[in-house]
Amino acid sequence: MFNLLRQKSNPPVSSDIHQAIVLPLHINNRSVEFLSELVNKVRPDHTKDFEQATTRFQAFLHRLSTDKSLLYSLRKALLREFTQKNIVTALTENGIISERGFVQELMGKIKHKLLPQLQRPDDFLLVINKVFYKKYDYLWVEAIDNDLWSQLFKILGIEVNLTDPHLMDELCQALQMLSHRIAAQGLEKEIVQGYDKYKDAVFPFIEQNRLINLLIYSLQFERDNSKKNLLIANIYEMLHNCNQSIQWIKDQRPNHGISLAQTFVLTRLQQHISRVLIILDALDTDHNFDTDRFVGYFKTVVRNTNTKNSIRAFISENTGLLAYQIAEHEGSVGEKFITTTRREYRKMFRSAMGGGIIISFIGIIKNLLGKLQFVPFWQGFFFSTNYSIGFILIQDTGSTLATKQPAYTANHVANSFDSKKIGEAHDLRNVAITIAKICRTQFASFAGNLVIVFPLTYLLADGYFQLTGAKIASGEAAHKLIANQQMFHSLALLYACFTGFFLFASGLVAGYVENYMVNGKIGSRLRSLSFFNNRFSEERRFKIIQYIERNLGGLFGNIALGFFLGMAAFFGQTFGLPFDIRHITISAANTAIGFFGIDHALSYREIIYTIFSVLMIGFLNFAISFGLSFFVAIKSRGIKLNESNGFGKMLWRYFKKYPLDF
Repeated sequence: MFNLLRQKSNPPVSSDIHQAIVLPLHINNRSVEFLSELVNKVRPDHTKDFEQATTRFQAFLHRLSTDKSLLYSLRKALLREFTQKNIVTALTENGIISERGFVQELMGKIKHKLLPQLQRPDDFLLVINKVFYKKYDYLWVEAIDNDLWSQLFKILGIEVNLTDPHLMDELCQALQMLSHRIAAQGLEKEIVQGYDKYKDAVFPFIEQNRLINLLIYSLQFERDNSKKNLLIANIYEMLHNCNQSIQWIKDQRPNHGISLAQTFVLTRLQQHISRVLIILDALDTDHNFDTDRFVGYFKTVVRNTNTKNSIRAFISENTGLLAYQIAEHEGSVGEKFITTTRREYRKMFRSAMGGGIIISFIGIIKNLLGKLQFVPFWQGFFFSTNYSIGFILIQDTGSTLATKQPAYTANHVANSFDSKKIGEAHDLRNVAITIAKICRTQFASFAGNLVIVFPLTYLLADGYFQLTGAKIASGEAAHKLIANQQMFHSLALLYACFTGFFLFASGLVAGYVENYMVNGKIGSRLRSLSFFNNRFSEERRFKIIQYIERNLGGLFGNIALGFFLGMAAFFGQTFGLPFDIRHITISAANTAIGFFGIDHALSYREIIYTIFSVLMIGFLNFAISFGLSFFVAIKSRGIKLNESNGFGKMLWRYFKKYPLDF
């Protein structure tokens, strides 16, 4: 089954690998124990000691390349397991998302967590389970560089022995199952509805199935290698066309949106196609095995074997799929929050000043509502309504609220990782430039908001006093209003973190609605609604539909944010929890009202301390919102930051060289 290939340079030998491990030829049931013993030699003492794992693995590679008896024993053990175990499940199920519903799959994992699922004794996944038996083995397996794993598989010389009937039957069975699934999923409405020409859309999915059936017949009943190689070449072409069709659908998501069902189908299709490519790579006779693809598959098998009953991993995977349909629309909105030229920077600053004017009135009205004796629920409801109306006004007037930007700009940064590449590597300098643009734009919006909110709210509080003869907050109330914003005299920083989460959540709501508007073709459906057509004139209908298509996502996001912020205190009071919000611009407005209403003069030290606390609130609003949004955006694209080595250093070098860019 295996042919010896040339090994690269030899690393130092670790003492852990010195003792000889040889599989006895006369014992037929020790191969799993032998493989487990080898893995124990490489496994680090501590799960996350990846450096030790790498060192031990390098030593093992060196030992394997010099000790022919060890190499022979390892090949013999692997050959025995491949030829005596059922590998179909490992190829067709492991690492491929289930087509069962979320709830059904979740309940299954909960049941199997309590009482593990019974595996067939001839299932190859049982071998993986016994060899990589520790819960977090997949962590160090994934941490070892792909090049080192490739060296191992090249030393082993992975080539399938097509004369072994059991292995041949297993591969053909897996190949046929995967091919039928690709054809069936290619006919799903989530795929074909994205195309104008139905036949063009489904042809590669159906054709690959026809060709694979011919290939299986040829492998089982014919010995014509030239015909087999021609069929494999044609199958490769069809699978490439399938991937092109999938990519085309993904590229259309800004115009047509994408549903969760479509996301699941596309993801399953890509996973099935990837498995077919692995099997074809083993079946062809070009002696050029794609070890990189096989390494990726091997790591996936180990990870899924270790986490097969992990509820956390399952929810994380499905969250990533859900995030995929949301993040793209946030990313497209995020482009307008990034300035490049001085003119754009000044425009952003003026826009933020407009937002500051509206926030000043929101702050005044909120404090006046607080003076009315409502029960907590209705007080929270009126606070929420006040916030929502204010945020909607900011959107409709083209003004800017600084804290709403991070939820959108984070997706733009993630898109920079995803799209700006040099070959297969991320173009880290372009990502650093994008972050610099976001930082200076964020600074402009924060400054524009605050330069208006502090003085204008103070003047409005004074105007209210001149009209009514009473202060909005005075004495103890004013002092409490100030103390509530101070980071060491209250839980202001904790509440600022809660607010950052709400800002992130409102961005998700906006992205989801925006995507649903496009994917659900809400505008077109409204145009065909008879009640709507009879009620309004054509010009009026056009304006309404245009407004809904452009702004509905933002409207829902603003309403959601308003109610998140307004009802937080009610939630904390109801459950007796330290739960409230601190939003930088609203805190700035409250601080100005408190400064005006205080009975005694404040020292410069206390004024600076309070203002600094407000700025810290803003920093946490930004950091939490941006961090969570960036995590979702990265997850939605399947980007692994550990593959972007040196990004932190690149960003720091860029900052030192061009600090004013930030």
